[in-house]
Amino acid sequence: MLTIYHAPLTRSIRIIWLCEELGIDYKIQPVDFSAEYRSTPEWRRMNPVGKVPVMTDGNLKLFESGAMLQYILDRYGNGRLQPETGSDDHGRFLQWCWFSEATFARPVGEIVNHRRAFAKGDRSEAVIQEMADRVQACCDALEEEFHERPFIVGGSFSAADIMLGYTLLLTDKVTPATMGPLLDEYWQRLQSRPAYTAATADV
Repeated sequence: MLTIYHAPLTRSIRIIWLCEELGIDYKIQPVDFSAEYRSTPEWRRMNPVGKVPVMTDGNLKLFESGAMLQYILDRYGNGRLQPETGSDDHGRFLQWCWFSEATFARPVGEIVNHRRAFAKGDRSEAVIQEMADRVQACCDALEEEFHERPFIVGGSFSAADIMLGYTLLLTDKVTPATMGPLLDEYWQRLQSRPAYTAATADV
């Protein structure tokens, strides 16, 4: 059985959401998200940089949420929630999975980290504003993607929507970004899914 080491509002949401969508059995192992615990040798043996999540499957241990998602799809998905490998849509699927983390989540995370690392008087508002501008640029780019399709890779929900949905959750909670009407409708569609509700029950 998959074991997902989880703390509220972390990227483990993606993995729980995926398992719920696929109907895969999993176990949640709660993690103390305090900086003190995450810097302990015990947790650093699980994740060498002290972040959450971690996932184990037998002897396999992974600590990158995107890798966890792709591993589960390939090993347990039986072709569900991703287009056929090598197809044009699979290329688009990979693009939006990577965009969701490498391009979109990065400035959102920098805002969170900057606020967490520095007391209010020591924060650089210029840094926060630059990151907020990058988040807004991502939202504006996404708005253009939903003129003719309900989900990010076309007419069907896929795991790319899970990757993107988590980043939208963070964006909604911690940034001043404005979602356009089409992106907002998409975000509402994702939040209405029972698997999303299950994955975010502790948020």
